[in-house]
Amino acid sequence: MPITQGQYCVIFDDVKIGDNTRIGNFVFIRSSTQIGNGCTIGSYVDIEGEVVIGDRVSLQSSTYITRGVLIEDDVFCGPRVTTMNDKRMSYRRPNLTFIRAAPRILRAARVGGGSVLMPGITVGENALVGSGAVVTKDVPDKAIVVGNPARIIGWVPPEEII
Repeated sequence: MPITQGQYCVIFDDVKIGDNTRIGNFVFIRSSTQIGNGCTIGSYVDIEGEVVIGDRVSLQSSTYITRGVLIEDDVFCGPRVTTMNDKRMSYRRPNLTFIRAAPRILRAARVGGGSVLMPGITVGENALVGSGAVVTKDVPDKAIVVGNPARIIGWVPPEEII
């Protein structure tokens, strides 16, 4: 089945998008991005490029994926999730070297709406990030984190593991 694309999207020519992936309206996807099969990319999603997205990933509306992010299979990101990749904010500072440190979201993780993933962190397999959390450190596999800064409050129950 072909890709279903909404209106007013800008998708660079070299972007690879898998079968059965749906793309909402006003989506922007920069170069060298790969999106797997069966994904849902909501309206107003911005993917900055050099991003790898696995199969069956859901990026809800207004999510911002910065350059270099890795998102593995079966990940869910709620609306307005934001990722960042520059720890030092080196823009226009010649004494600071830009070192990309994009977040990684591992298989079957769930990231609640409005969460912020800071540079260089990893969200572990089957982890759950509560809505509005600011993730400043790695989240272990199966951990539940909430707050600002995000902290572990429990563990994902076995029946929710995929």
